Amino acid sequence: MAEALRAQRTAMAPLLEYERQLVLELLDTDGLVVCARGLGADRLLYHFLRLHCHPACLVLVLNTQPAEEEYFIDQLKLEGTEHLPCRVTNEIASNSRYEVYTRGGVIFATSRILVVDFLTDRIPSDLITGILVYRAHRIIESCQEAFILRLFRQKNKRGFIKAFTDNAIVFDTGFCHVERVMRNLFVRKLYLWPRFHVAVNSFLEQHKPEVVEIHVALTPAMLAIQTAILDILNACLKELKCHNPSLEVEDLSLENAIGKPFDKTIRHYLDPLWHQLGAKTKSLVQDLKILRTLLLYLCQYDCVTFLNLLESLRATEKAFGQNSGWLFLDSSTSMFVNARARVYHIPDSKMSKKGKQSEKMENKEGQETKKELVLESNPKWEALSEVLKEIEAENKESEALGGPGQVLICAADDRTCAQLRGYLAAGARAFLLQLHRRTFERDGRAEAGWTELGQEGGPKSTVKSGKRPRGPPRRGQASAGARAARRRRRRRGPAPATGAPATAAPAAPARSLAGPESSGSEEEVEPERGEALERSPAASDEEAYGVLREPLVVLHPLLGSSDPYALTRTLHELEPRYVVLYDAELAFVRQLEVYRASRPGRPMRVYFLIYGGSTEEQRYLTTLRKEKEAFEKLIREKASMVVPEEREGRDESNLDLMRGQASTGDAVDTRKAGGQEPRAEAPRVVVDLREFRSELPALLHRRGLDLEPVTLAVGDYVLSPELCVERKSTGDLAASLGSGRLYAQCQAMARYYRRPLLLVELDARRPGPLPPDVGSRLVLLTLHFPRLRLLWCPSPHAAAELLEELKRGRAQPDAAAAAAISADSEPLPDSERYNPGPQDFLMRMPGVGAKNCRALMRQVRSIAELATLPQERLAAVLGHAGNARQLFEFIHAPYPGPGPGPAPAARPRT
Repeated sequence: MAEALRAQRTAMAPLLEYERQLVLELLDTDGLVVCARGLGADRLLYHFLRLHCHPACLVLVLNTQPAEEEYFIDQLKLEGTEHLPCRVTNEIASNSRYEVYTRGGVIFATSRILVVDFLTDRIPSDLITGILVYRAHRIIESCQEAFILRLFRQKNKRGFIKAFTDNAIVFDTGFCHVERVMRNLFVRKLYLWPRFHVAVNSFLEQHKPEVVEIHVALTPAMLAIQTAILDILNACLKELKCHNPSLEVEDLSLENAIGKPFDKTIRHYLDPLWHQLGAKTKSLVQDLKILRTLLLYLCQYDCVTFLNLLESLRATEKAFGQNSGWLFLDSSTSMFVNARARVYHIPDSKMSKKGKQSEKMENKEGQETKKELVLESNPKWEALSEVLKEIEAENKESEALGGPGQVLICAADDRTCAQLRGYLAAGARAFLLQLHRRTFERDGRAEAGWTELGQEGGPKSTVKSGKRPRGPPRRGQASAGARAARRRRRRRGPAPATGAPATAAPAAPARSLAGPESSGSEEEVEPERGEALERSPAASDEEAYGVLREPLVVLHPLLGSSDPYALTRTLHELEPRYVVLYDAELAFVRQLEVYRASRPGRPMRVYFLIYGGSTEEQRYLTTLRKEKEAFEKLIREKASMVVPEEREGRDESNLDLMRGQASTGDAVDTRKAGGQEPRAEAPRVVVDLREFRSELPALLHRRGLDLEPVTLAVGDYVLSPELCVERKSTGDLAASLGSGRLYAQCQAMARYYRRPLLLVELDARRPGPLPPDVGSRLVLLTLHFPRLRLLWCPSPHAAAELLEELKRGRAQPDAAAAAAISADSEPLPDSERYNPGPQDFLMRMPGVGAKNCRALMRQVRSIAELATLPQERLAAVLGHAGNARQLFEFIHAPYPGPGPGPAPAARPRT
C-alpha cells in the first residue's frame, strides 16, 4: 500500500487542459513546438512516449541525455507500462541491434549509432513510425540529428517528425533562425505556446498558488558595493566599445551585462576576431567576467565569502604584476572599504591615522591593530527565519489541513544550500565566526584576537568562545528597522483553513527526500559546513541538505545537479505545502505553477524572496522581458513565413533530400538524349566509425558520396585503394604532434597507402594562428614522410568540397580490405617498402634529398654497404658528382682525435 501511494505521488501528473489541446493539434499535423521555459516541454514529450510504448510502433527519440532517459523510463514504470523504452548504446553489439529495433516500442539511441545503422541498413527504415526530437533549437544543417532526419526522410515518406523545445530566446538571434530549423526538421507547422497564451494564462490563473513576495532591502554597505560594481562595469563596457567600434552597441548595454547569457553574447562577437584583438581588449573581457562574478557573490553568499573573493583578486593581481585598470578607480576603493566594513572595523583613532597613509602602511597598521568583527548577516537569512517561524506557527493550527505541511527551500546552487544549512543549524553569528576563522585567521595570533574579542562580550560580539550559539532569531527579536525594510505583497489564492494543533509529521522520510550530495562544488562547500553541520542532529552522508525539523524542511539546489530532474523528483515525493524560493529561477517558478494546477484542491503557498532594487531582481525581470520579446518576434515571423508544400519531404520534390546537386558544376549536353546521362555508380568513401562525431560525414553524404562506416586502424577516410586521409582539427593537431601519435599515424599511412594525406580542418568560429611549435613539427613530419601531403581547410564545408574533388575519377575503395589493415598486415610491395629509421638517417646526410633518396635505396641495401661504395659509384647512383663528393667526404672524413700519438687498436667485433 505504501509503495502504491509513493508511486502515485511520484508519477507524472496527467495533461492539463491546454496541454491536451496542444497534443491534439500535434497529433493531427507534425510540427515544431516552442513553449515557454518551465511550462512542460518534457511533459509533452513524455506523453508521446507513453502513447507509442507498444510493440506495434517503432519510434526513435533524438537529443535526450542519459539522465533524462532514465527519468522517463522510471515514470513509465510507475504508471505500469509493459513495453518500456529501450536504450541503444555501444554496449549492444552491432549485429544484435537489428533485433532490438524489430521488437518495436520507443528507442533511445545515440546519434552516432543511428547514423551508422541508417547507412548500413541495420535499422528497418520502412518500419519506423516516427521520430521525436527534443531540444529542437539545436538542430542545425550539419549536426548529426539533421543527418538522421534527412536519412529517415529519404527512406521513409510516411513516418511523423515532432519536435519540442522550451528555449525561445535562441530563435531571437540570426536571420530566419526558426525557419532554418524547421527546414532541417522537415516540418511545416510552428506551434507557439508562450506564458501569455490565452489558453495557458486563463487555466493557470484559475489554479494559481498563494504567492507571498518578500522584497528584502539591501544593507547600506551592500547597496554601496553594488553601485560601485555597476559603475566599474559601465566604465569597462564604454572602454570596450571604444577599442572595438564594430561591436553591436545594443548588446553591450549595462542591462545585458548583468544577465546570464552575456558571456556567450560577447564571445559570439569576439571569437572570430580573438587573434586580432589587443591585450587591452582581452583584459577588459576578463574584467567583465570578474565583475559579473562579484555581483553574483554579493547577493548570493555571505559577507566573509565576498570579502575573501575580493582580497584574493587583489592578491592575485599584485602577485603577477598585472593590475587591472578597474582596481585603481574610486569605485574600486569604495567597494573594498565597504566590503571590509561588513566583516570588521577598526577603532576611530586608528582609522583617522590610516586615512593619510599609503596602502603598504595600511596593511602594516592593519596587522598591528586588533580588528573588531562586525560580521554583517545576510538580510535574506533574517527573512528566511521569519518565514519559517510563520510556517511553524501555522502548522500548530493545521489539523483541518491534515497535519503540518512540509517545507521545500530552493536555493541557487550547492554552496548556497550548504550555507543555509549551516545558518539554520548554528545561527548567523556562530556560522559567520566559524567561516571567518577558517577563511582569514589561520595563524594563532589572529585566533587569539577574535577569541579575546568574543570573551569581552562587547557590543559587536555577542557569542562567547567555546559555547554553541542559539538558533535563528525569533520573530519578536527582529529589529523594527529590518521588519520595515521588507515589504510584502500577497496574491492570495484560496486561503487555507486552520484548526486545532496536530501532531508533527514524521521525520523518517528525510533520508530519502534530501537533495543530492554536492558533486561539482563539494570542496567549496566543505569549509562552510564545518562544525555547524557536525552539531546538527540531521548531519549524515545521505542527508546533504535536509534539515530535520517538525515538520520536515528540505533544502535543494535549483541548478548544478548532475540529475536534471532531481528537484522535480523531490517536489513530487515531498508534496510540500510551503515552498520558499530563496533565489529566483524562471523555469522553476513556472514548474510550480504547473505543479499546483495539476493538483487542484491542495493548498500551496510560495514565498518569493528577492532583493528589491538589486541586480538579482533586474536579472530576473530581464529574462522575462527577453523571453516575451522572443515570442513576439516568433509570432511576427510565423505570420509572414512562406512554407513550401514539399517541406515535409513526403515526395521526391523536396530539394533538401536530393544529393549531389550542389557539386555538379559541369555543363550538360542536351543534344544527347535531352541531357540525360547513364546512371553511374555513386562514388563511395570508407569512413571510420569515430569520425561520425564530426560534421564532415554528413556534408560528404549531402554532396552525393556514399559512406561505408567501418572501424579503421589506419586513417579516417579511404577515398581509393591508394588514397587515405587522416583528419585533424586544430586542437587535435597540436595535441597529437606533441604526444607523437600523429607520427605513428602518418607512418602507418605511408606503409599501406601510396598517397597519404593529412587534412587539417581549421575552426571557422575562432580563427587564429597555430601554436608556435606546430609549424616546425609539421616541417619535420614532411621531411620524415616525403609522400605525405598536407591539406588546409577553413571549414568542414570546404573540407567536404575538397574530398569530393579528390575522389572524382578514382577507383572505389574496398571497405573489407581497409578494415583489415592493421600492424600485422602486408605493407606495400618491396619497391615501395623501406625501413623508416635508416631512411630518416639517410635523409640527413649531405648530398641526399627527396629526389635522389629513393634511387639510392634501390641500389644500396644498408648503411654499411653505403660506406663501402667508391665515389664514382655514388656519382652514378645519385646522378650528380657534387652530391656524390659531399656524401663520400662525409662518410670517410677522418676523426681528428685527441692529439698526436698512435691510433687506438681496432675494437674486435662481437
